[in-house]
Amino acid sequence: MGAITRTFTKEFLTEELDLPYNKDIIEENKLVDHTRWSLHYDLIFKHEGKFYSTSYSIGATEHQDERPWEYEKEVECVEVEKRHKLVESWEVASA
Repeated sequence: MGAITRTFTKEFLTEELDLPYNKDIIEENKLVDHTRWSLHYDLIFKHEGKFYSTSYSIGATEHQDERPWEYEKEVECVEVEKRHKLVESWEVASA
């Protein structure tokens, strides 16, 4: 079964929804990678009762004029759901 996607225009995301800055609809905005010139983020936001995941990048310094989705006219977003998972991990034993 394939993922459910929805395509938004860059203008709709940045101007209408004020992403990636609108904290009222952002569920998660996580820095996932960086280069010398750009910071790369994964973003989850809510729109019309559903949650969508996408990624974007911005300039890493004030001298890098890169804006979210700068080189895209349309942005494909994947519909996501929050699920609880039990995770086991190894930790240092205490004396």
